[in-house]
Amino acid sequence: MKRVKLKVMGISYSQTQSGAYALILLEEKGDRRIPIIIGGFEAQAIVIKLENLDPPRPLTHDLFKKFADEFNISVIEVMIYKLEEGVFFSKLVCNNGEKEYSIDSRTSDAVAIALRFGCPIFITEDILEKAGITINPADSETPQTSDIDNIFEPENNKYDSYTDEELYKIIDEAVKTEDYERAASVRDEIEKRKKKKKD
Repeated sequence: MKRVKLKVMGISYSQTQSGAYALILLEEKGDRRIPIIIGGFEAQAIVIKLENLDPPRPLTHDLFKKFADEFNISVIEVMIYKLEEGVFFSKLVCNNGEKEYSIDSRTSDAVAIALRFGCPIFITEDILEKAGITINPADSETPQTSDIDNIFEPENNKYDSYTDEELYKIIDEAVKTEDYERAASVRDEIEKRKKKKKD
């Protein structure tokens, strides 16, 4: 069974479908991407780690990491091993220094945990071949969440009238009030602006 290493590209938020997010995973040495529809809580947990935000209270995945550290358990890797009726199945491969264990997990949780442990994420070539999409190979070296706009139908951006400085203040306030959904959507707007400036 050939395995392919993935990296987390980001989270795309649907402006038209309330509460809908796509986790985008990109093959490390290629341009195929895996979009996985996930819930708001898991999206928040992933964005917080990607953006190195410091929530006022620890989230469940942070608690999992602290608990594992206390008992000298490390997560070695995440493996996406099955795709059934559009649902991805994953497992955490853990080690306590003496024995290796495999624990079933939702893929969104597995990715949130992988980010906290800094461990690799793998998928089988078979699943990547079935579910992978190629959007723009030229951009695969510098992926942006804004590249995935066609996963969801975009609508007029409600943050167009804000300056960059105002957007950063909105993110800070959203984190303080634990409104991570808003922080994620504002972050996406900032990334879009950065990309436009580069272009």
